[in-house]
Amino acid sequence: MARIATDILISGGGVAGLTAAAAFGTAGYSVVLVEPNPPVTDVSDAGADLRTTAFLTPSVAVLQAAGLWDRLSPYASALQIMRIIDAGGIENTPRLTRDFNASEISDAPFGWNLPNWRLRREMVARLAELPNVTFVQGQSCARMLTRETGAIVTLTDGNIYTARLAIAADGRDSTLRAAAGISVKSTRYDQKALVFAVTHSQPHQNISTEIHRTGGPFTLVPLPDSNGQPCSSVVWMERRETADRLAALHNSEFTAEMNTRSCGVLGDLTLASRRSLWPMMSQIAATMSAQRTALIAEAAHVVPPIGAQGLNMSLADIGALLDLATPANLGDDAMLAAYHKARYPQIKTRVLGIDALNRASMVTGQAGRDLRKTALETLYAIAPVRQTLMRQGLGLHSI
Repeated sequence: MARIATDILISGGGVAGLTAAAAFGTAGYSVVLVEPNPPVTDVSDAGADLRTTAFLTPSVAVLQAAGLWDRLSPYASALQIMRIIDAGGIENTPRLTRDFNASEISDAPFGWNLPNWRLRREMVARLAELPNVTFVQGQSCARMLTRETGAIVTLTDGNIYTARLAIAADGRDSTLRAAAGISVKSTRYDQKALVFAVTHSQPHQNISTEIHRTGGPFTLVPLPDSNGQPCSSVVWMERRETADRLAALHNSEFTAEMNTRSCGVLGDLTLASRRSLWPMMSQIAATMSAQRTALIAEAAHVVPPIGAQGLNMSLADIGALLDLATPANLGDDAMLAAYHKARYPQIKTRVLGIDALNRASMVTGQAGRDLRKTALETLYAIAPVRQTLMRQGLGLHSI
């Protein structure tokens, strides 16, 4: 079997792994990206990821460094306003609506939304432009040993790669994380998310809308028009039994229920894609690094899809690694210790914060729902607090 040397080996070719490969490849490092399942890059193909990603403004710098933003921006929908609606009364109607407008803190929007299948298409095309990036598809990392000088990774086909830095981007059940001996703390919710796309009779006006009611938020995120009609992606979080029931409904019955749950905020909704179902959990690794190994994305942290935090945390991981890496120190103990120090406190705070928000969104009983409404109203009413929350949501730390 072959034994091949590279600067960086990345395990996992999801959106985070693809971005990391493009970013380090653009920076001039030799990169091997390993992914067992070739990315699905057409929305009509089986297995296409129907979810969307909202790239918040700080993430754009990472995409630019990777040579990706010029490819992605033509397909992106701006997110200018984050609208939160409390519909937690007896009737399924809005009781309180508050708009968080990016213009209060920046000349730029909060971010831009894109379908995940399209991200994969453009990212795979970018990797093909980089001669120093090798994309190994149809294989996975079977074993890893590390030494002071590097990581030795054996693939399922028996080929062996030696790398100065191994990056685990292989998900919540990461093989490289386990090989590095890093433990995780997991919290599983009695909750699932339905993910799909809709067209609607009223324009979204670049407003992302979260409608809170018992079970979890119903979130509408702007997409470009589809066949001349306004279009949005939807993430609908519910208790497990309710989500399973909804997933099994005929399209006509499901359409009726989603229109009721949306409170009519964008007029009549029409299902524009198939539905997918995702279990909800949060998870955090005990450390972001080990000898010659860095964790990014869901290998390091998993959160429910609230506030567009998940992949943006992942891109912040990549940005931190890029900032810390040099040809001289790539993968050494000092670099990886600095990476853990830079990322872990922020990640822990966000995982705990999103966990609290999700639990609040699931609260039952009228008293609990009223408390949620009062808290939102109070936080919004104090302008400095409102602006600080928006900056923190974007990952901007100055006030």
